[in-house]
Amino acid sequence: MPTVYVLDVPENRPVVEVASRDDRVAVRAVGPYTRLSSSAPIVIDRRETGCRHAVWYSCLAGLAAGRVVQWDKNALRVEAS
Repeated sequence: MPTVYVLDVPENRPVVEVASRDDRVAVRAVGPYTRLSSSAPIVIDRRETGCRHAVWYSCLAGLAAGRVVQWDKNALRVEAS
C-alpha cells in the first residue's frame, strides 16, 4: 500500500485536500505530517492544488511501500513498490 507523508503546513494543505477527494485515499495526521495511503496509486494533479512549482516540488516529505513514478509540473503519482 503506497503511503505519502506531507509536512502539515499551510502551504501543503491544498495537496492534502486534492488527494483526499479520492475515496481510496486515507488521510491521517501523524505527528507534524499528514499521511496519505491507498491500496490504489496515489495521484495528485498539481493544477487542482493551485500550488506554485516551489511548493509543489517540496511537498513530499517521505514515502513508505511506494515509489514515485511521476512528479512533474502536471502531477505526482506514487505506486506500490
